[in-house]
Amino acid sequence: QVQLVESGGGSVQAGGSLRLSCVASTFFGSSYCLAWFRQTPGKEREAVAAIYTGGELDGDEVTYYAASVKERVTISRDNAKKTLSLQMVNLKPEDAAMYYCATTYTFSRANCLEPQLKYTFWGQGTQVTVSS
Repeated sequence: QVQLVESGGGSVQAGGSLRLSCVASTFFGSSYCLAWFRQTPGKEREAVAAIYTGGELDGDEVTYYAASVKERVTISRDNAKKTLSLQMVNLKPEDAAMYYCATTYTFSRANCLEPQLKYTFWGQGTQVTVSS
């Protein structure tokens, strides 16, 4: 079981920045994805960014970004602090949503943003509001 707790959400004006954090009770040792998703009422959940970590399996670390946020967000993780972060800049009103972090074991190297990949563990979310 992995517990995930997000923080860092808030209300900003368009053009502003926010840094979201997600503290995990543990990371998988190898071959796993860590990701940020977002959702607004009435809309499907959208993947924002993710990191694949191969660890002992293949040593790879690969980041993925949704086209809608690429160039404006940076995903990173801190192994020692068991923290996943999402730095967002130049925020737009359409970025307003509940943001969730999630993780899953993948058994082998995976595209962490592929729709067929089901994430096993989720946090409770942190709200981001962007005013125009």
